[in-house]
Amino acid sequence: MQRSDESGRRSLGIYLHVPFCVRKCLYCDFLSAPGDDEMKTEYVEALKREIRGQASLYGGHEVRTVFLGGGTPSLLSGEQIGVIMECLREEFSFGGDGVEVTMEVNPGTVTRESLSGYRLAGVNRLSMGLQSADDRELKALGRIHTWEDFLCSYEMARKEGFGNINVDLMSALPGQSPEGWAETLEKVIRLKPEHISAYSLIIEEGTPFFEYYGKSGDGAEAGRLPLPTEDEDRVMYGRTKEILGKAGYGRYEISNYALPGFACRHNVSYWERTDYAGFGVGAASLLGNVRWSNTADMGRYLEFSGERGMETHLKLSVQKLSVQEQMEEFMFLGLRMTDGVSAHRFYEEFGESLENIYAAAIDKLVKEGLLVRVEKGTDGREDTWFRLTDFGIDVSNYALSEFLFD
Repeated sequence: MQRSDESGRRSLGIYLHVPFCVRKCLYCDFLSAPGDDEMKTEYVEALKREIRGQASLYGGHEVRTVFLGGGTPSLLSGEQIGVIMECLREEFSFGGDGVEVTMEVNPGTVTRESLSGYRLAGVNRLSMGLQSADDRELKALGRIHTWEDFLCSYEMARKEGFGNINVDLMSALPGQSPEGWAETLEKVIRLKPEHISAYSLIIEEGTPFFEYYGKSGDGAEAGRLPLPTEDEDRVMYGRTKEILGKAGYGRYEISNYALPGFACRHNVSYWERTDYAGFGVGAASLLGNVRWSNTADMGRYLEFSGERGMETHLKLSVQKLSVQEQMEEFMFLGLRMTDGVSAHRFYEEFGESLENIYAAAIDKLVKEGLLVRVEKGTDGREDTWFRLTDFGIDVSNYALSEFLFD
């Protein structure tokens, strides 16, 4: 949804992909790999070239959020992050001091010095990849850190002045029980992070975990701890909202919980289909009704990240979205959020009535108890919102599929 401020500038989110990691986790299918210091230096320079070569596309935009993801961005130094952020500020219009700048960090990869450097560079929100508070579960995932490593990194971040921290957690892990998952949640809650992301493990093709669990499903042949049963997985899922809710964390998206005022604005912008610019190998962008991704080939990215040949060799998978495809995204992204979708904003975006376009799907899901209609104001106007019920969120894949055109 392309919203403008009083000056007429449209909101923009920026994503920066940092593909380096110490070692690939066993479940990870992200675009990441180890890299030496020379490669990191070369990559930072390539990022700067790409930013300078593409900034003109976003002349009518104002940056509201920046997200440095990976990989493990905290394998870059504070100075390197500062150089990247300085380049962004030189090329883009930033929305004052209120810009949310998030950086993913892994426990054990930060120091007081690097954290201080990130703060100096303008990073004001950290996303820390814990996954579990149980060292046995962390080892089964192939993580490089322990619970104590996380506590040390978290404490350093607080001492360096970071007042907005997310903790990433993962349930349904090998060897995990519902009781163990609840213990992880309770341990993290005691630290009072502002935000908690709680995802269920997905076995992705092409990962070591797929080789261990993709065929037999129990990992026994590979000598691995067994995955929880479906019933245990459902119990963990239910306990998440219960435990986090009691601790004051409101669920604002299927897998995301925050204390009041601390929802991740960058991720919300994705779900609201705000324009975003992706820089780095494999990064995706959305501008109006056009979506594209950068090449996932590091060599190609380093060679063509400047202006020379960039359009031909760097941008891949360019897709011009039809109106129907944009409507589909509006619905299945927007309904991920617990507030749901606004009929007024749908009309502003497409000039059509949401209730007319999706009458059959709405009627079916309301009758099945998966969707509710809520009357509440939007921007000072009376408005109708549609949101998934708790049961609808539980079966969200089914419910959201109803909003896809045949």
